[in-house]
Amino acid sequence: MAEIEIMRAQAEWQRAGAYSVRIQGMNRQHHISLRDEFDEHDCDGTRYIVALDAGYPVATCRFYQAAGATDAVVLGRVVVLPEYRGSGLGARVVREAEAWIRELGYAQVLIDSRVEVVGFYERLGYEHVDDAVAKSGVFDCIRMRKVLG
Repeated sequence: MAEIEIMRAQAEWQRAGAYSVRIQGMNRQHHISLRDEFDEHDCDGTRYIVALDAGYPVATCRFYQAAGATDAVVLGRVVVLPEYRGSGLGARVVREAEAWIRELGYAQVLIDSRVEVVGFYERLGYEHVDDAVAKSGVFDCIRMRKVLG
């Protein structure tokens, strides 16, 4: 595996890398329709992180300001292509997003974690807001939060 580049996707062609990973990692793998995978938050104002392996997009996440909150963002759509899972790449894209979020002046990050990956977010310092499980599309999710220091 070549050196992985972590990019803050700001131009449309860069955001296309995030969309590519999501189509491969969610739409195809979990049979989520494009309509459900791409929602009202895939728009101007939403920010994306894309990991590239020799220029090929292999991991991504996005964030946007939380509704009704001036100091919080919602992080989501954290996707790593199957052949790159377990390499620490998910943590790298989340950490880069957190760095960008801090630079933008936000104090906390919210995420609706799929139940099966709650441990991943706990290792990154996220805590349960509560233990309620809510349906998000086809996934059972738990709301988690991290206060940025």
